[in-house]
Amino acid sequence: MDYFKANKEKLVCLLCGHYCNLKEGQTGLCGVNKNVGEQIECLVYGYVSALNIDPIEKKPLYHFLPRSKSLSLGTVGCNFKCSFCQNWGISQEKKIDTSNYFSPKDIVELALNNHCKSISYTYNEPTIFYPYAKDIAMEAKKVGIKNVYVSNGFESKEVALDMVGVIDAINVDLKCFDEKYYKKLGGKLDRVLENLIFFAKNDIWLEITTLIVPTKNDTKEELTKLATFIKQELGANVPWHISAFHPDYKEQNLPRTSVKTLKMAYEIGEEVGLNYVYIGNVGFDNHTKCKQCAETLIERQYFNTLRSCIKKAACPYCQEVLEGVYDD
Repeated sequence: MDYFKANKEKLVCLLCGHYCNLKEGQTGLCGVNKNVGEQIECLVYGYVSALNIDPIEKKPLYHFLPRSKSLSLGTVGCNFKCSFCQNWGISQEKKIDTSNYFSPKDIVELALNNHCKSISYTYNEPTIFYPYAKDIAMEAKKVGIKNVYVSNGFESKEVALDMVGVIDAINVDLKCFDEKYYKKLGGKLDRVLENLIFFAKNDIWLEITTLIVPTKNDTKEELTKLATFIKQELGANVPWHISAFHPDYKEQNLPRTSVKTLKMAYEIGEEVGLNYVYIGNVGFDNHTKCKQCAETLIERQYFNTLRSCIKKAACPYCQEVLEGVYDD
């Protein structure tokens, strides 16, 4: 795809839902895509700010290649401005370190050498470096490595469409269910919801994460609306990860998310009919149980899968299908 289109003397960036309309020399809200005259250049192409090997469960993805390793990478920059960002050191950074360049082939070679079954585009918002991510993904597909997005879900319609057949799985951070609060964070709720529905219908494995921030998105009413949207519009089998906030960045004075609130959200998910609800990052058990017979199919401790007894993506006890992507 083309990542920009002409608009008289300006160029419109097509990477995310902001559709920044840029004069020559101007950079978009993300800080890393610039109108350089005849095109918009992704300034972070090849310049990685974070590179690690993670368990896939850390994304978090619980129904996608359990027990596998994922080569995880990010750049600097973001199209949101979340006051509670827990990766703000790179997401809100505008200075690009160009001292080390990693070509798409370099990244895929690293994944191969470290026996990673996937490459995850994460840490900051990957839609702002989609030209780089896509080039890596196409190289990865040549050698059977899958591709994972960890995203705020604010992709442009054009990028969302282009991701089909390129990105295999995505975890979207559905931050809240309030349009005014989304605007404060730098996005639009409707755009995110439209993308979620699109991903769910177009063969990209989808899981949702919600970071519950005290006083911001933690009311029973809002969490019920959010969980109900997942059930009704995305499907009862889309996993919902409930994550606990800790004071960070510009929200140093807020308390940590209470266990009571986390349990409330979990109960809401179950009450509206979600089959897979997980409480993350507080040490709770996050086992996957069969939705039909309730037998434990996957046992986890923190980000590690300890045991999996699924056979051919199904429960060995009652043969009910376990939704997701597996290689057993």
